[in-house]
Amino acid sequence: MNQPISEQTAIRFNADLPEAGDVVIIGGGVIGVFAALYLARRGKRVVLCEKGRIAGEQSSRNWGWIRQQGRDPAELPIMTEALRLWREVSAQTGENFGFRKAGVSYLASTQDELARLETWLDVARDQQLDSRALTGPQIDSIIDHPAGGHKWVGGIITPSDCCAEPWLAVPAVAELAQSEGVIIRENCAVRGLDIASGQVAGVVTEAGTVRCEQVVLAGGAWSSLFARRHGVKFPQLSVHSTAARTVPLPDFSAGCAADEDLAFRRRQDGAYTLALGDTKRHYIGPDSLRNLKKYLPVLGENAKSTTLHPAAPAHYPDAWGTGRKWDADRPGPFEAMRVLDPAPNPRVVAKLQSNFARRFPNIGKPAIATSWAGMIDTMPDLVPVVDRAPSLPGLIIATGMSGHGFGIGPGFGKVIASIACSTPTGHDISRFRFSRFSDGSKLNLGPSL
Repeated sequence: MNQPISEQTAIRFNADLPEAGDVVIIGGGVIGVFAALYLARRGKRVVLCEKGRIAGEQSSRNWGWIRQQGRDPAELPIMTEALRLWREVSAQTGENFGFRKAGVSYLASTQDELARLETWLDVARDQQLDSRALTGPQIDSIIDHPAGGHKWVGGIITPSDCCAEPWLAVPAVAELAQSEGVIIRENCAVRGLDIASGQVAGVVTEAGTVRCEQVVLAGGAWSSLFARRHGVKFPQLSVHSTAARTVPLPDFSAGCAADEDLAFRRRQDGAYTLALGDTKRHYIGPDSLRNLKKYLPVLGENAKSTTLHPAAPAHYPDAWGTGRKWDADRPGPFEAMRVLDPAPNPRVVAKLQSNFARRFPNIGKPAIATSWAGMIDTMPDLVPVVDRAPSLPGLIIATGMSGHGFGIGPGFGKVIASIACSTPTGHDISRFRFSRFSDGSKLNLGPSL
């Protein structure tokens, strides 16, 4: 398989649910899968329920970058650990999911953009990364593009950054977790929490109830809809992003790179994954209006790259017709849409082709083998919430990865395991606290790419 996972993908994980466990994880994306693995390694009885397919949503629809470069300073130490953990699990799974050191480059077409990129090198130096500036001729040495093609004036690169094929990697890690005792069941929606005496006592799934003392909510774009039913509110929204896979092309770049109008990555199959940098679409819904004030700063920063549409398709998490209240003894919104599989934007795909052709006229407009889209769960400050829910003991929130989740997945998975076990995380995670949206503190925007 060389494309994202969908509802048509065969079910691989169909374990019987136990009557009880220590921790139930809601959501089989990269965050939930890694949290399950590291909880199992701490001796916990872990049950992971996925309403659709493991990695069926954004965890198989991302670009496949595993990068330190451009990270929020608070994420960087966790990401550096994640890079080490990716190397470990790549060896432990015994599967070739394309994990390799590729380097990530951000490229500038103007001196102003170059100056903006280079400010991040101060963060890199503080963290002792191998990031460095690139001159135009140095870019020519790592990206083979002809005279007459697009010229970059400079950029920055982190050579130690890596990549992998996400639709292969996350299921491979899920197989590893299952082999270490995690009970995983796909096509099994969690309809709600079982709450007793004001705290979590279990989950109610479409296949029955599982008793537990702790639940990790790692439901991606669905997380706020689920939590709100139980009175836990946080300002998460989602944005639509399109990507495409070319047919196999000449090897003009072995790594991952992006400028203001094109992002590309050499794939294991000899093709390239292409995307339009920070171009996004947002569907306006009830949560959009409810959280508008908190999102005004990021909307201002990304006004040119984000288009607004009046309504989402039926059954999307924040669609106008999606129910906000439902009974746990009957099917709800999570069974109405097993896999959030948005249609790609054909205009974006056409623009990808033309932008590519301008940069690489010797190759020309690339033929597209397939294209897809995903709904990226995001927060007003572009960094996630990874914290206990203050109002509901036993519930841990891990969502709003804001397009940064694939690479950092094992790092946050280990952090979540530490939170659940009430042991030190080894990192300062105050930036990701639940209360930052209500404690009066100023929200500082993280990087958007």
